[in-house]
Amino acid sequence: MKSFISTLSILFLLSLLLLPGCASLSSSQTETIEGNLAIAPLPATMQAGSGFLVIDEKMKILTNIKDFPHFDPFKVFNELFQRKSGYALPYLHDKSALKDSSHLIKVTLVYNNYNIESYNLKIKSSGILIVAGSELGVFYAMQTLRQIMRLDAVPDSKGSQRHWSIPLVDISDAPRFTYRGMHLDVCRHFMPVEFVKKYIDLLAYYKMNYFHWHLTDDQGWRIEIKKYPKLQEVAAYRDETLIGRFGEKPPRYDGTRYGGYYTQEEIKDVVSYASDRAVTIIPEIEMPGHCLAALAAYPELACSAGPFKTATTWGVFKDVFCPEDSTFVFLENVLDEVLTLFPSRYIHIGGDEVVKTSWEQSDFCKDLMKKEGLNNSKELQSYFIQRIEKYLNAKGKTIIGWDEILEGGIAPNATIMSWRGIQGGIDAAKAGHDAIMTPGGYCYFDHYQGDRETEPLAIGGFTPLDKVYAYDPVPAELSEAEARHILGAQGNLWTEYIDSPEKAEYMAYPRAIALAEVLWTPVDRKNWDEFSVRLKQHLDRLDGMGVHYAKK
Repeated sequence: MKSFISTLSILFLLSLLLLPGCASLSSSQTETIEGNLAIAPLPATMQAGSGFLVIDEKMKILTNIKDFPHFDPFKVFNELFQRKSGYALPYLHDKSALKDSSHLIKVTLVYNNYNIESYNLKIKSSGILIVAGSELGVFYAMQTLRQIMRLDAVPDSKGSQRHWSIPLVDISDAPRFTYRGMHLDVCRHFMPVEFVKKYIDLLAYYKMNYFHWHLTDDQGWRIEIKKYPKLQEVAAYRDETLIGRFGEKPPRYDGTRYGGYYTQEEIKDVVSYASDRAVTIIPEIEMPGHCLAALAAYPELACSAGPFKTATTWGVFKDVFCPEDSTFVFLENVLDEVLTLFPSRYIHIGGDEVVKTSWEQSDFCKDLMKKEGLNNSKELQSYFIQRIEKYLNAKGKTIIGWDEILEGGIAPNATIMSWRGIQGGIDAAKAGHDAIMTPGGYCYFDHYQGDRETEPLAIGGFTPLDKVYAYDPVPAELSEAEARHILGAQGNLWTEYIDSPEKAEYMAYPRAIALAEVLWTPVDRKNWDEFSVRLKQHLDRLDGMGVHYAKK
């Protein structure tokens, strides 16, 4: 926290030196700035000025960096701005070529080792100054400017709106957490590429920086693996799908073959798209459980006898990968192809809900446990995870696993994703491991968010908007040193009962906006009543972006 404050102070002071401060308003006036500008997540500090700046065809972007080393932080803003105004803002690197030093978005990068996502955005009547810690900070400053301009609340104008008048303000900002994520399960129900891109667009708009893409499960394998074509031919499809609620007697099915998968070219396209929006995609390849679809394609990978079929219903299945050398060869070959597609340092390997009955009944597993000195099947799971982790660590990757991988002994370098409440995160942090918090009671957006009598069918639970907003990812049980291992949190969207992009949006929004503010905004700046005021304006923006959100 001290490094965050010092970095933010340096950027703030530098911005004041480069461009003198704007006029101050009275305390009663400044209290309304949050509601008037309606920025979400709420920035760390905001000071209002008096007057307005006009953005028109005279405006240019001037930077002190000729070639950004990672990505162009203006690209997304400028593409949107051109659709709304009919022209893009040119950007220059040579100030001497300018005849007029006004009407500039002047961008200065101050690279530092503290908070590369920090930025200062100062809107003056003569122009805009952005000082940032990296391209990421510039990108987030441009997203904030996009919100101030309310670009998304109006339709594409095809050039009819040539200028924009925006209020003066001075914002110094940086996120509270480094991990701000959303998850999407595309196994229970497949989501088209264009929707996945739209999902990423919304994450970027609300300054979320990780997209957890759940690509394999019992009900479908959704990623092309060229070495194993049956994963596309068999595992990507199921014979039919459950209708209604799981557990109904008798169960009902639709009788229609269902499935799909993303080609490697499609995945490369989505990864590039996300990179332009400062979003890192974390792929999840489930193991050793939740693998029934893979076993349907390659039954020899199981300890128990087949035949196996891609699951047509929900729940937890007893069939899991067998910890034989041939299984690890298969998984390593799969991961090798995954690594060529996803540059993320994190690879999610699942590890949840592993039914160990087949292991406990397997002579091979009994012999392996004796050979490795393992006392029980939980330790056998730890052996499985650690073997995969060693392979991925050698490739420069870090594994993330659901909190069950704590059982039987945590892999040496693993990051824990705590979903069964907060205890997994507490245990991980106390053991010196990083943790990402995603407890079901606060972060599962497949839960109901309103009256079950009027809401569409959901998996259960009750997680309304105000409960999400009230969440604090740092457990009170942790010391200050332990709390540093809490990287952030993530909203999860499991799709057993979400069969369309429209319903996925309905379940995710506006709850994802509340979570975004939890993860970005300083705790002492959060205020539910004030957030509710700003949210009303964001619903108009969601309308403009064509998002099918829940209206509460």
